[in-house]
Amino acid sequence: MPTTDSPAALPDWSTIRTDEAACLHGIAVELSGWMIPLDLASPHAGYFLLAADEPCCGGCVPRDPASCIEVFARGEVPVSAHAVRLRGRLERLVDDPAGWRYRLVDAVATASNTAMSRRAFLATGVALGLAACAPGRFAGYTEAQAPDASASSAQAASMSNAAPASSNSTATWAPSPGALTMDMHSHEGHVIVSRLPSVGANRPLTEIAAPMREGGMHVICLAIVSDTNVTRVSADRKRFEAWRAAQPGELYALSQVEFQRAGELIERERLLVVTDAASLATLPRQGPCVIVSAEGADFLEGQLDRVDEAYTQHRLRHLQLTHYRVNELGDIQTEPPVHGGLTDFGADVVRRCNRLGIVVDIAHGTYDLVKRAAATTTKPLVLSHTALATHPGPRSRLITGDHARAVADTGGVIGVWPSSGSFHDLQGMAHGMRRMVDVVGVEHVGLGTDMLGFISPPVFRSYRQLPALGDALRQAGFSQPETEQILGGNYRRVFEASMA
Repeated sequence: MPTTDSPAALPDWSTIRTDEAACLHGIAVELSGWMIPLDLASPHAGYFLLAADEPCCGGCVPRDPASCIEVFARGEVPVSAHAVRLRGRLERLVDDPAGWRYRLVDAVATASNTAMSRRAFLATGVALGLAACAPGRFAGYTEAQAPDASASSAQAASMSNAAPASSNSTATWAPSPGALTMDMHSHEGHVIVSRLPSVGANRPLTEIAAPMREGGMHVICLAIVSDTNVTRVSADRKRFEAWRAAQPGELYALSQVEFQRAGELIERERLLVVTDAASLATLPRQGPCVIVSAEGADFLEGQLDRVDEAYTQHRLRHLQLTHYRVNELGDIQTEPPVHGGLTDFGADVVRRCNRLGIVVDIAHGTYDLVKRAAATTTKPLVLSHTALATHPGPRSRLITGDHARAVADTGGVIGVWPSSGSFHDLQGMAHGMRRMVDVVGVEHVGLGTDMLGFISPPVFRSYRQLPALGDALRQAGFSQPETEQILGGNYRRVFEASMA
């Protein structure tokens, strides 16, 4: 296989635009462009976007996928405000969720890399100059969610062109001594196996402990996903869908790879694993903690004993029943219903989780699924990541007030997410939490960041922003105790109740 030490091809951005660069798949190339890191506060980046034209601001991402490529660096690359030249292995992407056509893997800055002005870069003739920079983010979102059908075109444009996330530089909020901050849903560290076969399980793990410490995040629910082999973005690019049936054992095998990756990340980052109420009470004082979670119980493949196996062998303590395929447990929000809600097997899984001490998460499930789960469970439910809408679209991941109340009535918690499709900034997110509180009460609202689960960079991109979110909640009218409830205390109550 060609490596990045081989003689490099020298494509320009016009070959990316016309897709002529597809013939260079797997070949070492050199390409110049502008870096767009996801964490604007960090001086280095191991993952970023490379744009053909200079962004108008640090958080801007071109709308046109032909004017931007993904970059996975060999190490940390210094973030530059000038054009850079990179060398790496070019990969042509197929059905990429973000809509990108190309990725540069194992990339390094070239020895001849020097800062170039925009004028000098344009003079080289390699810039497209056609990618007008939208004042916001990627056109899509991991949930591939279109604005509700009832939204106006102006509202839809506003949602897709949300402003960059708020800065954390002047944030002052901090939890009181003894309070715990907790994220109900996270993919931090890149434990999910890449959909791209050439990357797969070789996708590099990324840091997690440092941003948690710097932002004051104590515990995150670290989620694997076991349906990525059989899901892809839809043809209309508005949602994810299952595009083929899974082979027997396929999703279980994928889960084992991802549980292993989670274990490797935990060991490398020296994270502490919370497995019961006692460890939740003591471990966060010692360092960043995780609760092992799974987004979608697809890996069960209809076998109830695998719940016990995941509990024992992988320390699973938080299980989301469904994700992006209608599975053996029930129906999902983004596809037409098949089962009429939660299946009998799904009800058995809820009861088994109650018995073992596993939090039951009904995110992505239909309202009918939630209602039967609520009638079945003896422990509080959580809906880990969503937002409130008066009239969600037919395939929307947003929920109504009745949907939220069905969770709250079990004593559970609804996690509000930072999707830029829902909120413009952290202040908007705080007001979204206020709206959820108005419906279900402050004791039933939490934080579900879906960290690294978005295509479009969300308004909360790093745990270093937690103080800024705390400030936004205080400015939205929440007291210090209420802010602490939302940012961790409510989920802590549910976790402890689930362990009892």
